[in-house]
Amino acid sequence: MRNARNTRKIAAIAAGALVVGIGAPYTLATWNDSEWVWGGAGGVPGVGTGTFEVRQNTTSPFADVALNWVDRETNSGGGLTFTAGAISLSPGDTVYAPVALRTTAESSAASVTLRQAVPASGVTVVDDYQDLWKSIRVTVYTEKRTTPAGPTNTCTSASAASWGTPLISDVSLDTAASTTQALDAEAGSTQHYCFALHLPATLQAGLTVTTIDELQGRTIAPAWEFRSTSE
Repeated sequence: MRNARNTRKIAAIAAGALVVGIGAPYTLATWNDSEWVWGGAGGVPGVGTGTFEVRQNTTSPFADVALNWVDRETNSGGGLTFTAGAISLSPGDTVYAPVALRTTAESSAASVTLRQAVPASGVTVVDDYQDLWKSIRVTVYTEKRTTPAGPTNTCTSASAASWGTPLISDVSLDTAASTTQALDAEAGSTQHYCFALHLPATLQAGLTVTTIDELQGRTIAPAWEFRSTSE
């Protein structure tokens, strides 16, 4: 009798295990379905960064050709072409030099600020105590053009006054502009600047020299940054 009962218990346990084993797959089985998306359409990426680039043109007279638009992103930058006599100024003289800025064909719009002059990097000058630097006065005229790209007036003594109200006027080289200029996106506009450097006939305050004649034989190399931010 004991063997029969034990046999029935074993059979019952085995049967129970069999029921559990059969039931498990039906309880745990699921259907699977996935959906994917990606950032783009038609095989073209839909996420990326924009392009921002401003270039300069220092030709005088202005020539709007591709090779004249260049990047000069570190001091000392592109060389300004001044009118005659820039390296041999006399008291009362003024010399002029143009530069133009615009965005590239792929660039977003820009806002530009003219910073104060600093000494050009890597250029040797002769100017004890910066007396000539402190003596020079600078005026900057500006004009925005769309079509045509060239300025209305040349950057010379004959037409500088026709540019209108200067961006900065008769100030020291250490003076920055307080207003900005807008460059349209995708080379949509050209911003022209005309730099006028003037050596006054009388001495400025704060110099070590005591006569204007003591400024003879000196040289300076001012460099300006046009600081641009994307719009």
